[in-house]
Amino acid sequence: MGLTSDTERVLEIDRYHVLLDPPRADLVALVDVAAQVAQVPLATINLITDTEQHQIATAGFDASICAREDSMCNLVLHEKEPVIVPDASQDPRFKDNPFVTGEIGDVRFYATHQLRTPAGVVIGTLCVFDTEPRALGDDQEEALVKLADRVVDLLELELRTRELTSAVKALEATQAELERSNQVLTAFAGQVAHDLRNPLSAVRMSLELLEEQMEAPEPDADTLAYVATRANSGAERMQSLIDDLLAYARIGGRMRRSQVDLTAVMAEVRADLAVPLLGADLTVGDLPTVEGDPVQLRAVLQNLVANSAKFTAPGEKARIEVSGRADGDLWRIEVVDHGLGVPEADRERVFAPLARAHEDVEGHGIGLATVRRIVDAHRGRIGITETPGGGATVWIELPR
Repeated sequence: MGLTSDTERVLEIDRYHVLLDPPRADLVALVDVAAQVAQVPLATINLITDTEQHQIATAGFDASICAREDSMCNLVLHEKEPVIVPDASQDPRFKDNPFVTGEIGDVRFYATHQLRTPAGVVIGTLCVFDTEPRALGDDQEEALVKLADRVVDLLELELRTRELTSAVKALEATQAELERSNQVLTAFAGQVAHDLRNPLSAVRMSLELLEEQMEAPEPDADTLAYVATRANSGAERMQSLIDDLLAYARIGGRMRRSQVDLTAVMAEVRADLAVPLLGADLTVGDLPTVEGDPVQLRAVLQNLVANSAKFTAPGEKARIEVSGRADGDLWRIEVVDHGLGVPEADRERVFAPLARAHEDVEGHGIGLATVRRIVDAHRGRIGITETPGGGATVWIELPR
């Protein structure tokens, strides 16, 4: 195996995350063992980058960082066998080194061995030394090699543990996202059933009119064309609603954001709610063009207007006003009715799935939960106040 380049070494060292962290207890314990095996007072694990030597664990002295050119180990980093120096002051390679001359240290006995990763990259050394000359026996030299291998094993073990932990967290996040997606899909299944009921009623009414015309002695061509177009339009809106809601519910699904003319949206809502609005007095004021998902925003207005038409006192017709205005950096849209209203204590609860303020009125309690979710997705807010004289005013604020 060839010499390790500085780039390879730095990349390998970075993977172990040990240069900026406090000394690891397992590495410090191993260095203590190395000092005991060599019967010396001083030992260290050195990692050598392109510019510096980092003592990441030491025994007998405090760890420090020095310039790579001052490092004794840097001079023999290429040696595959242990380097044993009884007296560094007598060795031509080290006698002028600042760790020997007294400038940084007074090393005499010096023994070191490479730290080689499984990829074959030399990242540093395990080093034992003393301020007195001495020798190292064969058994001690062999132990130094094995301990150097154990240093790399510990570094690899921590790396693999960290990678495994990261993988587990990623799996947990994926599982959480799957659970969230399943919850959204379940909620949207309810929303589809809830929101499709009104346009389906409009389609059915159109088909009934079409059937009546077909049974008439002289069917009116203009009427036939009108009801067929109306039925087809309602079917297309239902298909669009289903497709977009299911797409939004997918993992990582995102809404399609565009400029949405709420006046045009309300015209579609009025057509979809033709049956529930029979006999109702619906007034639509100025409505802004906002940024958002047109299908989702249509679902908001459809649910709110349908609720206003439904929650009326027996024998009274629904009176509904829909309007919008600029309010600072927000658009404020209001759907005002003069019906049963929502008790103050229930004005937050009714936005929860399956929550209902009036049990005697038919419904599943899904509509307002759907509206809250959509408004939240548009970075907006929604709330309910009392209409003067009685009834409920649902307000929505969306960013301009």
